[in-house]
Amino acid sequence: MAVNLTPPDPASLHPVAGIELGVAMAGVRKANKRDLLLMRFGPGSTAAGVFTQNRFCAAPVILAKRHLAAGADTRALVVNTGNANAGTGEDGLARAAAVCDAVARSLGCPAQEVLPFSTGVIMEPLPVERIIAGLPAAVADLRADNWAAAAEAIMTTDTVPKATSRRVRLGAGEVTVTGIAKGAGMIRPDMATMLGFVATDAKVSHRALEALVRQVADSSFNCITVDGDTSTNDAFVVVASGASGVVAQSEADLASLGRAVTEVASHLAQAIVRDGEGATKFITVRIEGGCSVEECRRVAYAIAHSPLVKTAFFASDPNLGRILAAIGNAGIADLDPSRLQLYLDAVLVAANGGRHPEYREEMGAAALAKPEFTVRALLGRGAAAATIWTCDLSFDYVKINAEYRT
Repeated sequence: MAVNLTPPDPASLHPVAGIELGVAMAGVRKANKRDLLLMRFGPGSTAAGVFTQNRFCAAPVILAKRHLAAGADTRALVVNTGNANAGTGEDGLARAAAVCDAVARSLGCPAQEVLPFSTGVIMEPLPVERIIAGLPAAVADLRADNWAAAAEAIMTTDTVPKATSRRVRLGAGEVTVTGIAKGAGMIRPDMATMLGFVATDAKVSHRALEALVRQVADSSFNCITVDGDTSTNDAFVVVASGASGVVAQSEADLASLGRAVTEVASHLAQAIVRDGEGATKFITVRIEGGCSVEECRRVAYAIAHSPLVKTAFFASDPNLGRILAAIGNAGIADLDPSRLQLYLDAVLVAANGGRHPEYREEMGAAALAKPEFTVRALLGRGAAAATIWTCDLSFDYVKINAEYRT
């Protein structure tokens, strides 16, 4: 059950001028399930993305990167669930290309203007014939107000669709930013998220969009973890249709647009953690007083990736020495334990190398019993800080992943 996360109200998801979405049931892995998404972009749309650094990256990731690198306009993206088309070699590339060719024929654009994405079971052949057979229904369903259905169509083990919108005023007028994402397990992005797509009707140069997508990913999707596993299919793409006629070119406009896209991406990233497989707690890990942001993140992830820490969170067990052990195991050779302070929300747990004299276990238990809480550590080494978001590790996580293919 997701932690303080409800499905988005379709009425709250603003259409983005120049962008249409269509969904269909292609039967990729299961019958009677929306598992195919098609997004069509108007002429002149630009796109930029960041992708998994996993060396076994999926065939659609390889192809999407090639198409973006070619520098052509982006006119469509296509997403299937149920099959990742990863660990499939040259045959997987051929199947992903066949999907792009079919979309191109359906929409009347070159195949290199189509970006393919897949998510699901790894090392299984992509049932390309089912996807191609489902495309006519997706094309027929294309419309601007279809964001809620699109968010549902890209779900795998997610229990809640993930989507949100913002409007922001730039110098020449108002623009819209709307995005969707999927992900619940195999979450520790090393560039973006499992799958995330954000669109705006602002007009943005390809160069500016490339800078924006990396900045946004670093402060949103690259700050989450559920289980520490980086997917073969991670992708985060931002598309700018330009259909509003509002050009984001000045430094001020690009900064304002960047903040809006970051708000959308951060909401989606945190929604992934809230919907983490088997999650019952949403945890903010805040590390302060480090020598660098990278050092602070290393400590934060040491806490967030420790099975001992995560299971204690699940049980609301204030066995908080596990957190100290994780911090000490973060690879900072000259860390001085006597300078560290550890808090659970506002409760000072440890200082001067050990338990704070005023700390009592019932205080820690009360903090951990809440569905949301913050773990905050002050390293006493410098002025850098970093925040990540994670969840607990429950019985259901094991059950979901043990039964994933059945």
